[in-house]
Amino acid sequence: MRDGIGRRVAGLSMLAWIIVSCGKDPAPGPARGAETGAAPVPPGGSIATAETTTVDLPLTLSSQVYVEHDAAVLARSSGMVQAILADIGATVQAGQELARLESTDQEIALAQAKEKLARTSQNAERQRSLTTAGFATRADSEQVEFEYREAELGLRKAQRDFDLTRIVAPFAGVVTSRAARVQRMVNPGDSLFRVTALAPLLAGVRVPETEAGGLRVGAGAQVLGSGGASARARVIRASPVMDAASGTRELVLEIGAGSHLRPGGAVTVQLGTERRQVVAIPKSAVAREGYALVFENNRTTLRAVTLGREIGDGRVEVVSGISAGEQVVLTTP
Repeated sequence: MRDGIGRRVAGLSMLAWIIVSCGKDPAPGPARGAETGAAPVPPGGSIATAETTTVDLPLTLSSQVYVEHDAAVLARSSGMVQAILADIGATVQAGQELARLESTDQEIALAQAKEKLARTSQNAERQRSLTTAGFATRADSEQVEFEYREAELGLRKAQRDFDLTRIVAPFAGVVTSRAARVQRMVNPGDSLFRVTALAPLLAGVRVPETEAGGLRVGAGAQVLGSGGASARARVIRASPVMDAASGTRELVLEIGAGSHLRPGGAVTVQLGTERRQVVAIPKSAVAREGYALVFENNRTTLRAVTLGREIGDGRVEVVSGISAGEQVVLTTP
């Protein structure tokens, strides 16, 4: 705890020195350089050199969470919407009714088809008995059998026409949108609902050719979402070929269960390793506001820097603002 307090005091001393050295009222002599942001090395400060180092870091790629089962539920018959049986946010099972269309005509046609099939079935049984006993001709039997088969097909069609007035979920999931309204006329092809499965969650990435060789089905990965959400994932599909246009290979990852990620969310996927050279400086050389003091020609300049990942040994990657070989001032802990 005392070390932490010491660092804070040293940091405040350094910040106070910067304010005094870089103020608008120049002092005589060496302090004149403060007008351009230049000043001597502050008391308690030491010098470190920005160095180029080779690091193995996870390959970081942008992606979006999606699910295989995500579909619009369309009307397949014309009619007036009679009832809404599920709303946005409702959890549904495969085949569960979401809405009903008016079906009086279809119900009547279905009842007639059932009656016709029952009648032709009786006629067919009677004709078969007569044919077996030798009291009916073959032509008469064929005509009766034809009428029976025609009645069977008529019943199947009537049943299907009736079934199409029932709007059902194509798979288990959650209703994510609803356009259906009671007493509204719909036609085949009109979008009435959208149903989205919540699992399994997937994320697709395109890996550069130089890094794709070592990635196989089953390889682990980390998926990072907004708000600090994260989850483990694994590669479940990998394209066997490289895309010639982009020079990348497509991978599909399945995100582990229990995450707070949701379909459609933007995520960052970290997988494998990427060996590259970076410029590194001690982390203590950069203030919380993102500025560092660069020491050059026995003078210091306040400079904005952009940092990347921490790479161990108290050092951090510099994305921009400082080049290799430049010297920075850090506060002695």
